[in-house]
Amino acid sequence: MSVTQVVLLLFIGYIVFTIDKKKKSVPIPVVLLIIGIGLSFIPYFSTVEVTEKIIYEIFLPGILFVSAYKYSAKAIKRHGAVLATLSTLGLMATALLLGLLTYMVGGWFGSISFLGAMVIASILTPTDPVSAVSVLEEAADEQIAEVVDGESMINDGTSIVLFTVLSGMYLGENSFQLTGFLGEFLYVSLGGVIVGVAFGWLCSKAVHITHHHDYQVMLSIIIAYGAFQTAEHVGFSGVLGTVAAGIMLSYEFEHMNREGHYREALSGFWNVVEPSLLALVFLLIGITATPYLASANWIMAIIIFVASIVIRYLIVTAVLAIFHNNRTLDKQKQAFLVSWAGIRGTMSVFLILSLHAKSPEGSEALLSISFSVVVLSLIIQSLGVYPLSRKLEN
Repeated sequence: MSVTQVVLLLFIGYIVFTIDKKKKSVPIPVVLLIIGIGLSFIPYFSTVEVTEKIIYEIFLPGILFVSAYKYSAKAIKRHGAVLATLSTLGLMATALLLGLLTYMVGGWFGSISFLGAMVIASILTPTDPVSAVSVLEEAADEQIAEVVDGESMINDGTSIVLFTVLSGMYLGENSFQLTGFLGEFLYVSLGGVIVGVAFGWLCSKAVHITHHHDYQVMLSIIIAYGAFQTAEHVGFSGVLGTVAAGIMLSYEFEHMNREGHYREALSGFWNVVEPSLLALVFLLIGITATPYLASANWIMAIIIFVASIVIRYLIVTAVLAIFHNNRTLDKQKQAFLVSWAGIRGTMSVFLILSLHAKSPEGSEALLSISFSVVVLSLIIQSLGVYPLSRKLEN
């Protein structure tokens, strides 16, 4: 991908953000995705090649840090049990149920192995509610937005571990052992969190060294990408490292006398970086996904997409019933909104591209089905968040 192509894509993103007057009913990621699909038919953009490393090492740390930095540490305390359960046991249960159903449905349309079905399920379990959280904050209970946002940040780390194990089994690289999986999961997850907390705490103290806004912004970039790279270098989860660093920094700022002073410069910078990253990533998703969409079995993709929402609803309902003491009707509304807002996005695309890098020739069916479900999720669920949240809250 050339510098000129990046600049042109940023310019397209700028135009979309500037003229889009209905960000609620027509979320910007949907518009960018559709434009990206259109750009794939233009020879100049059809040559754009996006690798899993570009998504993982350039886009994800920045996007995750912004979400984590804006996320209140008080929300972690309020919803900690729900977030931890949804992001671990809930995600694994969702992957198992969705994998079983995908395997069953795959038998109707062709031949997808059980391990192949489980790989698809692991790709589709992480959530990425970029276009949903801001809408939920305005149209629904703010606590619903906190659950959706918090879960999406944490479950990215879980999904990578799950995908790594299942894709390794699918490609014949390793076998599944429960104790080994749990040990790997705890090692990668806890290690990433420890690295992130250390980075966030140290940098929150270092910010006092200088009162110059520009240098404080530089420090925040070091936190976002430094925590990620450090955690990855020692074998931990870079995703959880960046998330923990952002939340820790936010927590430390909340306990400072001059919180507004420190947040002013960082927010000014990251409020520009975030839409720039989002514009690029959703345009690139559209461009990258198009070749796979042409060969996808859309009936099968639609069934899996609907099933993913139903299964997620059942899991979320069970978790909220255990941890939230609200009225039954409220719990049903909350469960449905949390389920619907669990949109598949950037992390799922990274996992798809990772599978492509590992097995470019032998996984075409899995890639096309996964990409088509991600596109359905981005378009249908994003468009439905605002009207559904308004209807259920009235």
